[in-house]
Amino acid sequence: MNTTRERKSRLLASGDIDVSFEFFPPKNEKMETALWSAIERLSPLAPEFVSVTYGAGGSTRERTHSTVARIVKETALRPAAHLTCVDATKAEVDEVARGYWAAGVRHIVALRGDPAAGIGQKYVPHPGGYANSAELVAGLKKIANFEISVGGYPEKHPESPTLQFDIDNLKAKVDSGADRIITQFGFDNAHYLRFLERARAAGIWIPITPGIVPIHNFRQVAGFAVRTGASVPAWLARRFEGLEEDAASQHLVAAAVATEEQIAHLRSLVEQMRGTHTTSSYNDLDAAFHVAIAQISDNGLIAALMAAMREALRQAMVTAFERLDDPAATLETVTR
Repeated sequence: MNTTRERKSRLLASGDIDVSFEFFPPKNEKMETALWSAIERLSPLAPEFVSVTYGAGGSTRERTHSTVARIVKETALRPAAHLTCVDATKAEVDEVARGYWAAGVRHIVALRGDPAAGIGQKYVPHPGGYANSAELVAGLKKIANFEISVGGYPEKHPESPTLQFDIDNLKAKVDSGADRIITQFGFDNAHYLRFLERARAAGIWIPITPGIVPIHNFRQVAGFAVRTGASVPAWLARRFEGLEEDAASQHLVAAAVATEEQIAHLRSLVEQMRGTHTTSSYNDLDAAFHVAIAQISDNGLIAALMAAMREALRQAMVTAFERLDDPAATLETVTR
């Protein structure tokens, strides 16, 4: 395993957290102004990349292209252009991909796309087009050496008969050349973690990035979740009851939920420390706990310093612990 990746895994993604943002291509001048205002505000966060969506049947083809091309020219951000194969021939899709490459775009989010008749309707491939996203990935790799992200569905795609069918379909995308998986958003971390386990068991080892959606309007977000196969926990729906017309309160509730998730993560680390039986694993969990606290402070410098310090001291701390007269008894004491 790569040493850097091993360290990051050991500290549960310590230091900077890699994120990306998804944008919709603007429909008019006002929306374009709002988009570029958002890009300017988010740029200092140094996202790994920013993606721009692609409308059904290529309905936003020109707008998506102009947006990613402008991002390449006017910012230091790395754009990823969405591309689907709905209602298009292979030649038409390939033309769009070549246009992206010519504009300096090196990353594509390759998706089959929703049925032309709408979500929930049967998907019918174009007679001369790519039949699915696995074929699309393979076709894009023949055009140029694109970095390619594909979609993943922790609670399975709405059209998939079983979770295993979904994993087999995901494996086909990876075997066709996908470099990264971005999951459908969800509200329960357990779904993502189980999905991660199933993917790894199937031999899928490329990065799997969880999709996260900010709750700015719960009714709207929940409606979209249902249509895309993501469940909405009853406890979460209850938190937003009666707040349909109160945007400020919705924002506060969303922030509170996020805080509770962070606290739950810290509690989980503590429980794992209590159940560990080796000084090495205890030290790694303890480091992850303190790094997580630093990350919650929303101070990137403190988080990075904590991660670097714990990594530098890791072996010394483990060695010192194991040189105690009775390390097992000491470990039992500190984990009570």
